Amino acid sequence: MQNQNEKTGAVQDINDFIQKHRKPLFITAGALLLLLIISIAVFPLMDMYRGMAIGKVEDFSGRYETLRSVINEEYMEHDVEQLLAELESFAKKNSSYAGAKAFSIIASIHTDRKNWAEAEAAWVGAAEKSAKYYLAPVAWFNAGIAAEEQGMAEKAIEYLSKSISAPAGFSAAPRAQFSIGRLRETLDDRDAAIDAYQAVISGWPYDNVWTSLAKTRIIALELQ
Repeated sequence: MQNQNEKTGAVQDINDFIQKHRKPLFITAGALLLLLIISIAVFPLMDMYRGMAIGKVEDFSGRYETLRSVINEEYMEHDVEQLLAELESFAKKNSSYAGAKAFSIIASIHTDRKNWAEAEAAWVGAAEKSAKYYLAPVAWFNAGIAAEEQGMAEKAIEYLSKSISAPAGFSAAPRAQFSIGRLRETLDDRDAAIDAYQAVISGWPYDNVWTSLAKTRIIALELQ
């Protein structure tokens, strides 16, 4: 009987609480319902816009491939500049894969034209837009190449290091690490170069190509 009275009392307490606070409770419930409705409406729209963005960037990619063989011809300059303008506008407005892909096309155009400073900036943009995706380490690696072409060895090392440590992983990481050793050599930093080559050997012992080259460079440096 006591348990029944306790249950009855608990129910009454709940009813009293609901009656006393019914207005804020109804407002909260309404807000939650509205959020649910918005979520149901927004997520399909986001998927639709994402799909449209990917379709658009693939169109850009096709246009670039069409222009690529004649990209440095004077008569194609207008078309190339128009494509670059469209790509830059699109890249700034879109995030993740679509934005990163647009930046990578921009970088490829500048690379084809040997505009290394512009290529570097675009590769960095691609990397930052796709921090967790496979494009990021590739973009950091290519930014390193562009920086080296400008004679900026330290900056190239910074980018190459980012390509190796990128969350997505990088199949060319042994090559990137070897390049760091090579760049350290150009800076006359013998000890740092040996350390970089040792990192190739310890980090990727089963990569015969870059590990073998690293061992060769260590021997050469130690004989100096």
